[in-house]
Amino acid sequence: MKIYTGGGDRGKTSLFSGERVSKYHVQVEAYGDVDELNSVIGALAVDLPNERGAILEQLRSIQSALLKAGAWLAVTPGSDSASMLEEFSSEHAVELQNVIDKMDEHLPELRNFILPGGCRPSAWAHLARTVCRRVERRVVFFMKQADDPQEGASAENLKNIVAFLNRLSDYFFVLARYLNRLSGVDDIIWKK
Repeated sequence: MKIYTGGGDRGKTSLFSGERVSKYHVQVEAYGDVDELNSVIGALAVDLPNERGAILEQLRSIQSALLKAGAWLAVTPGSDSASMLEEFSSEHAVELQNVIDKMDEHLPELRNFILPGGCRPSAWAHLARTVCRRVERRVVFFMKQADDPQEGASAENLKNIVAFLNRLSDYFFVLARYLNRLSGVDDIIWKK
């Protein structure tokens, strides 16, 4: 199977549920931003030191969840295609909270604003955090712009995706600090 079809050469693309929409459609923007976040996480994963296997497993789990989220964003809410998708559980956000709490136990209390940076993986985590915030804004905007009222399974899954993205940006902030700590690098304190 070839990777290209030529179907999008005129500025349109197909949703998973079959509808043809403009490539700048809010829904395409939402799942495209999810894909971008997944790529940033891949870059972070590549830059992790070898001894950070547990963090790598977390990142792979997050990437998998983002693929599920992207599938939900690529269908028209309430469409028949949505019934083919695996549920996006609220458990994804809960799992992130647990990981955040465990990392936070090893970090000094934050008393100042910090600047993104430190060690390279920490800088990638900060970048992932900011991309994640954009994704969250885009998904919320998509939900508000959807033609059909958000009801039933689609609405519940989209709400769970927003909660997951909100928690995920928190995860990346704490991960950035945690990676600096593991590397023996201080967070960069913002000086007015």
